[in-house]
Amino acid sequence: MRSGLADRETFADEIEDDPFDDVPGDRLLTGLRGKDVLLVFVESYGRTATRGSSYSPGVVDVLRAGTERLAAAGYATRSAYLTSPTFGGASWLAHATAQSGLWVDSEGRYRQLQDSDRLSLTSAFARAGWRTVFDVPANTEDWPEGAAYYGFDEIYDSRNVGYAGPEFGYAPVPDQYTLEHFRREELAPRDRRPVMAEIDLISSHHPWTPPPPLVPWDEVGDGSVFAGTTEDAEPVDQEADPERARELYGRSIQYSWETLVSFLETYPDPDRVLIVLGDHEPWSWVSGDPDYAGGRDVPITVIAQDPAVVRRVADWDWSPGLLPPADAPVWPMSDLRDRVLTAFGPRG
Repeated sequence: MRSGLADRETFADEIEDDPFDDVPGDRLLTGLRGKDVLLVFVESYGRTATRGSSYSPGVVDVLRAGTERLAAAGYATRSAYLTSPTFGGASWLAHATAQSGLWVDSEGRYRQLQDSDRLSLTSAFARAGWRTVFDVPANTEDWPEGAAYYGFDEIYDSRNVGYAGPEFGYAPVPDQYTLEHFRREELAPRDRRPVMAEIDLISSHHPWTPPPPLVPWDEVGDGSVFAGTTEDAEPVDQEADPERARELYGRSIQYSWETLVSFLETYPDPDRVLIVLGDHEPWSWVSGDPDYAGGRDVPITVIAQDPAVVRRVADWDWSPGLLPPADAPVWPMSDLRDRVLTAFGPRG
């Protein structure tokens, strides 16, 4: 167990030891110039969703079908696993770990990072000329510490996206509306800079309820189309009824992926790149003890239409498709930032 003061000093040294700190913007992310880059977190999407659980067969079917559908639409997909610093909750620690390239596994480390000027993926893209956006539909109040650290140009939360539909369990905004609103505001306008965004898909956040149905994308509107579907279902108590919780958790992951695949089919773009990953496993009543079940691993997938993007990550040895095999590479989540900045930096 780390002592608080000793860890604070250790982490301060780690924050300062940054090989990318002084890299000028014109030397960052040159392999992604002109592309919209979406870092998409799927809430509570862990390894157990892909294998070894009562709910994994349904998720596997969706991932395999989604791989075929995306391939037919011209997308390449590569997948592996990351080890998350958290389990069952505290998603912000995982997000900060992926963004900063540091192991953020405590509230103390999180606060220390937020008070620093450590380069995040978001700030690296901003330095390189991208418009930067956070889409965090779970937020219901201002987030000044996030604005100070990440320095994004725009933030969307549950209060400013014009959503007029019902809530579904925890999620004040369902995933389909989150993606459609983001498209309308950030991807559809012409004569704009490329966008880098962190988008949080939260329909799979506990406590789980039946997810809403997918509707045609041109009918999403202000979200009122979702009224009268599944919003009246009571959230399941995962401790009291873990079997029902596991069922609804699996359905929620299927919904998030079906929504994302449908979005990419409906709105294809050769100049769009997605990095889609889980933040952590769901609570142990659903996923099992991390020491004996899926551990802390979460799936991660790169999705792109441009073959040059896939060539840039060839030496990662990730597997084709949305479903990583059991023996796929496993990195600490803190490796992601440096891997992205290196793979898509200048060559030769």
